[in-house]
Amino acid sequence: MFCFRCSFLQNELPLVGNIAPDFEAEAVFDQEFIKVKLSEYIGKKYVVLFFYPLDFTFVCPTEITAFSDRHAVFEQLNTQILGVSVDSVFSHLAWVQTDRKSGGLGDLKYPLISDVTKSISKSYGVLIPDQIPAARNLQQLLIGMNITHVWGRQM
Repeated sequence: MFCFRCSFLQNELPLVGNIAPDFEAEAVFDQEFIKVKLSEYIGKKYVVLFFYPLDFTFVCPTEITAFSDRHAVFEQLNTQILGVSVDSVFSHLAWVQTDRKSGGLGDLKYPLISDVTKSISKSYGVLIPDQIPAARNLQQLLIGMNITHVWGRQM
């Protein structure tokens, strides 16, 4: 896999090789509210941590559902998928309770994390200051003990 430093990251933000900033946050998984803490996976699994702008938008739902559709492949690779946006857990729940044909995600096989305070997004450098939505388009990181790969896509 080609490894690069994305232009959206700045010098003071997490870079490939740096320790991934830890966080604990509310999430929706299996139609329930749960707590997710990144450090619980470190040393046990790789993590694909991805950020997307907002629920119920045309941006990224195919990528979000594609991660879920390929969940078994990630499990074989000992990898946990975690999605993050600045929406609330209530918005996440409504989006997963809406079927795909009606513009929702349907059930996902991984948690969607709520970052309403934007603290996670800030620590990973995926916010666009003074814009709504605040998060950039789809940004993804592969995390072992450290950040090992960063990739993103602008719309």
